[in-house]
Amino acid sequence: MEKTYTITRHVCPRNCYSSCSMLGYSVNGRLKKVSGDHQHGYTNGLLCAKGYNYLHHVYHPDRIKYPMMQVPRGSGNWQRISWTEAIDVISGKIMELYKRYGSHLSLALNKYSGNMGVLHHAMEGFFNGLGETSRAIGNPCWAPGMDALYYDFGEHHTSDISDVRHAKTIILWGINPVWTSIHSMPYIIAARQQGAKVITIDPVYTETAKKSDAYIQIKPRSDGALALAVAKYVLEHNLYDAEFIRNYTHGWTELAEYLNGCSMEEALNQCGQTMEVIQYLAEQLTKNKPAYIWAGFGMQRNQNGGQNIRAINALAAITGNLGRKGSGVQFGQRASWKFSYSILNHVPFDKQKQTGVRPLDFNDFANELQRHQNPPVKFLWITSRNLLTQSGNVEKLKQSLQQLELIVTLEHFLTETAAWSDIVLPATTQFEEWDVMASYWHHWISINQPAISPYYESKSEMEIARMLSKRLNSYEENFSAFPTDLSDEDFIDQEFTEEFYEALQIQHWRELVDGGPRRVNLPKTAWESLEFKTPSGKIELFSTQAEAEQLSPFGMALLGEQNKQEYPYILLLNHEPFRINSQFQNLYSYKQINQEPCIYLHPVLARDKGIQSNSLVKLFNAHGQITIRAKYSEDLEYHTLVIHPNHPLVNQLVGFIPADMGKKVTGGNGNALNDLYVNIEKLS
Repeated sequence: MEKTYTITRHVCPRNCYSSCSMLGYSVNGRLKKVSGDHQHGYTNGLLCAKGYNYLHHVYHPDRIKYPMMQVPRGSGNWQRISWTEAIDVISGKIMELYKRYGSHLSLALNKYSGNMGVLHHAMEGFFNGLGETSRAIGNPCWAPGMDALYYDFGEHHTSDISDVRHAKTIILWGINPVWTSIHSMPYIIAARQQGAKVITIDPVYTETAKKSDAYIQIKPRSDGALALAVAKYVLEHNLYDAEFIRNYTHGWTELAEYLNGCSMEEALNQCGQTMEVIQYLAEQLTKNKPAYIWAGFGMQRNQNGGQNIRAINALAAITGNLGRKGSGVQFGQRASWKFSYSILNHVPFDKQKQTGVRPLDFNDFANELQRHQNPPVKFLWITSRNLLTQSGNVEKLKQSLQQLELIVTLEHFLTETAAWSDIVLPATTQFEEWDVMASYWHHWISINQPAISPYYESKSEMEIARMLSKRLNSYEENFSAFPTDLSDEDFIDQEFTEEFYEALQIQHWRELVDGGPRRVNLPKTAWESLEFKTPSGKIELFSTQAEAEQLSPFGMALLGEQNKQEYPYILLLNHEPFRINSQFQNLYSYKQINQEPCIYLHPVLARDKGIQSNSLVKLFNAHGQITIRAKYSEDLEYHTLVIHPNHPLVNQLVGFIPADMGKKVTGGNGNALNDLYVNIEKLS
């Protein structure tokens, strides 16, 4: 007998380029299968391996079913409690701390990218509704690059990926879409079939590089030096686009003078290239236009990360590869995120209460918890985040967490962070809740509706925020301003403005349920108008805003002196195809292909160090050391190491090194995670 499915719309909410639109198929209230949604104009009905395995995620036997309390913290002595008990303990602690300190600054929220849905801002909204609280601010992902775009262009835009079909040269600079953005690959392959040359620039000979027409292996963190060398060649050989520079850029005279004073020999040495490579890139950018450049996130996770992106922006500008079909520098965008964010704006009823946020640096959270003692943080809420596997200075972080009186984590599974908490609350998945999603890459908006009832006693972040607000207000009238009488759909109503509806060409957001995802009406070519939101109204090759922030005003710079004799090798932390950081690693399909984490090094380095393949080695730096198995790989250059698959043990080597940029857009400098210098020795 043929099954009759109830079909519902969903969005993968993870921190990924694709934000895939999905369809859920349910029978008698149980999710039976998941597929891609063919009405999504970017993902076109396809999912990645993780997406097709969501069924195993939803019904995984290890999924948290009930609220649990652990006494004492870290003991593993978990007891099931009711939601009433959980809300009573949490709200009671909030009240008690407010009475003790006379403010809510002892409450802290640490949240990031486990779910990027708009309604998943409910906890920020709840905290805002209490008054001034402490908050992890900054961004571990793209902060330096976003600042770079701000200084150069004034806003954050990307071209529609379909625009790549107009390109004659495609440069995949520090990006591995074969592993991390598979939905973009059909567009790139189609452009290549039409004659476009695909060039990959990366320290690692990636799967994407292996499918390209040309591969340029640079030294880690030297992307800016490579861009500078090419720009200098373009200048010296009069290959620059004089008309474009004259009409649409600011600061060319100063940049040209600066480039004349730079040493080509030093630039080549820093990026590890020859003049032949520089000439090839220069001619591709100037004689095989338009050139489409996709700049990955990895290169801006360095101490010079923002400067790397600025250098690529400047190179595109002086060669006239911006604002024209098939051209531009693609990094990330927020232009399609036209939500009102009303969910964040429920301020306290008591006008005497302070509002706002006491910032705790996201990337230096261990030290921030100890640094702020007036009052100290005593309560920490963690959601959409595995703090202990995504932070540096892990041992110090654990010490800092000991000063807290209550740690609450909202999760699907008993992660390392959940296991270090006092209360763990079971969270719904996207198949059990309402939400709405955009992407930081493409321009499509999708709705997420519940397909099934919440798994056991799991609840959405929105429902928990309402429950807490209601309980607090039962203790003291108007203690919390977060609404308790609005449904999830009511909150979605508030997020869509008339301007947003016009951009989507719909009358109401429920058309996204009935008719599927819609593309925001943005130009398919970024900066098509060639009008920029900078002080000059042009692309700023010389940025007075950057100069005012005591950064280099130029979009290009060579690396400073590096004394790394004790730790001469860079360890890169690459993303993988079958999980997103610590997510999805417990799925059956992943376990079937799971590998022991290994350190990959070039065979010549292994020979020089006397390291045999498959032997155990010591990897160490000033932060700590780990023992790990070694494997050979000719995909790396001599001084580069790669750990694969990524594993929490690497956090023993990670501290916090601030990147050069990030404060302007995200409030805190990025973390230079790819400036991870180590040494390696064979074990005797």
